[in-house]
This record gives sequence, C-alpha cells and structure tokens, in this order.
Amino acid sequence: MDHGAQHHAGTNGSSSSAEMPGLSIERSGYQIRDLAAPAVVGEDGTLSFRLTGPGGVALTEYDTAHDKDLHLIVVRSDGAEFRHVHPNNDGDGRWSMPWRWNVAGSYRVFADAVPTGLGSNVTLTSTTSVAGHLAPRALPPESAVATVGDFTVTLDGSLGVGATSTLKFTVTRAGRPVQTLEPYLGAYGHLVALRTGDLGYLHVHPMGEPGDGITQPGPDIEFMAAAPTDGTYLLYLDFKVDGQVRTAEFTVTAAAAAAAGNTTAGSPEHEHSGTGH
Repeated sequence: MDHGAQHHAGTNGSSSSAEMPGLSIERSGYQIRDLAAPAVVGEDGTLSFRLTGPGGVALTEYDTAHDKDLHLIVVRSDGAEFRHVHPNNDGDGRWSMPWRWNVAGSYRVFADAVPTGLGSNVTLTSTTSVAGHLAPRALPPESAVATVGDFTVTLDGSLGVGATSTLKFTVTRAGRPVQTLEPYLGAYGHLVALRTGDLGYLHVHPMGEPGDGITQPGPDIEFMAAAPTDGTYLLYLDFKVDGQVRTAEFTVTAAAAAAAGNTTAGSPEHEHSGTGH
C-alpha cells in the first residue's frame, strides 16, 4: 500500500527533518550526483544524473518497484509544474531523458528507487534553476475537488499525523463515474504528497491492485498515508484513462491523529488539473 513503510512517523506524530524522505542528496550511503538539465526555458536538451551507493560506487542494480526501476519526480519549489517520469538507465549509475522546461524557476528533482540488496526504497533529491521570466504561483486554496480536462476528482478523507489515514479519490467524467481506469505503474492510481515549505516527500500507493479479484477499475481509488508532521501538503494523483495519464492536484492540511478522520495507529505526458477548484 505504501511505497516504503519506513517513511512514516511513529504514532507520537513526531519526525525529524533527517527522517523525512526527499530532503537530502544522500541517504543510507546512496547519493544523487551530477544533475544536469537545460539552463533556460524552451531549450531542448537532456536531464541527467548519477546514482551511487556506499563508497561512491555506481549504483547499477535495482529491484523493480511499481513496474519501474526508478521513479523521477520533478516539481518547482512552489509546487507548480509537477512531472512524474521514468528516465532511461544509461549504465554506470547514470539516468537520462530528453527534457525541456516550460517555465522558469527553481526545481527539485526526486529520484526514488530500490537498490538491490537494500530491501527498501531510497528517495534522493537535488535542485536546479531555470532562467527566464518567473511568475510565482500562490499556494492553491484547499479544496476536496479538482478538475483536469473533462474529469472531476473528489477527495474524501483527511491526512493524519503519526497515524495512517484513508484517502479516497473518486473520478467522474461529465458527471458520470469512471469505471474504466487503466492500470498505471501496476495500480489504478499513483499518489505523491509533498510538504509545503521544504517539499518533504511522501510516496504512497493505493489499496489493492489490478487483477487481485477485489479491486475495481474505478471510480474510487483508495490510499493509506501518514504525514510525519502537521502542516500543509500538496497531493498529486496520477490516473490513466484512454491511454493518457492525467494529474489531479490538491492542497490539504494534515491534522493530528486525534482530530483526523479515518485513521488507524501505525505508521506518456501528463494532463494537469488546476489545484483547488
């Protein structure tokens, strides 16, 4: 259900910055190095980086997680321009893919992978800046409804702190439930949560999977998630219909376990929504 249960805080709801994934170029001896990308808006080029293991040795062996050896999340520091992509493994620990920036700003790059032999995923991050006219985006208001194209996605549930909570997303199209969601990365939906301010990273996945005899292909997608601290989080839900991946975006506030509902103790191109419609 969760992409790395070790990401969650304990039941006391506390978590140090060192424990929050996605805040460091290094974790457990693994590092992201030599990030390179086009320097200006509208320039065609390549986004590339290397991953190394303990001792600086190139990381070349990965365990497949959710149909891929590596998941790459790229997002501007204000939460805009979210992309979830899968670069090519060029060998010797290097990953790359064709790249073009649409808008200027400072960007965070998250590399999420499971090194063979480690037994759990690591989330490493780096930053890059893109020259051009910068138009900062204000934090979108909180809302339980987001629209992307002719799809409407409704969120039911709240994000708990120090306890897992159920987040249910319901997808409709022109007012009708969508019951033909297509598998994407081994599931009917894919959710990334980023804490505003420092972009601390939570990577969660839905309950159930296609072909398990229980999980239906819509209109509901349910996730179990836990926030390490209270505060505001940006949620990015990827879902696939008619061969196209779409991303619905939400702004939510994580509530303490005692106040949050539905909690239990424990730990091809994207079409995007505007957040908080």
